[in-house]
Amino acid sequence: MKKLLPPVLFLIFVVGIGLLHWKTSFPPHIAFPCSLLGLPLVVLGLWLSAAGKRLFAQLNTNIMTFGQPTLLVTQGIYQYTRNPMYLGFAVALLGVAILSGASLPALFLTLLFILITDRWYIRFEEQILRDTFGQGYDQYCRQVRRWV
Repeated sequence: MKKLLPPVLFLIFVVGIGLLHWKTSFPPHIAFPCSLLGLPLVVLGLWLSAAGKRLFAQLNTNIMTFGQPTLLVTQGIYQYTRNPMYLGFAVALLGVAILSGASLPALFLTLLFILITDRWYIRFEEQILRDTFGQGYDQYCRQVRRWV
């Protein structure tokens, strides 16, 4: 099985919510213009993800989910959440769900994305980070929460 990168999974879920909104008749729970409240969440989420990615680039360290980490990043946005890119994707996806009217299937897809991210990507990365950085990573985990 090919390794599905997190940004690709995020885009699949965005398209899924869009298709649900466009092709189904699930009633929206948030009507327009109130659904526009999802827009700031999309912007915030994309900013969080970009801030995490930008810091990796500035530190010239490996950002690839399935690659070997070269540096334990604990500064910047990583002082507040161990997974700003995933948190950003989740917040942005919630914003997309709200923009689409927050039908139950759209909210379910958002929750499913969070569960997949938490149980598959994050657990995988945490094990590699623990194996690579040992007690330094354990100390970081005690100081900074996984999500928020």
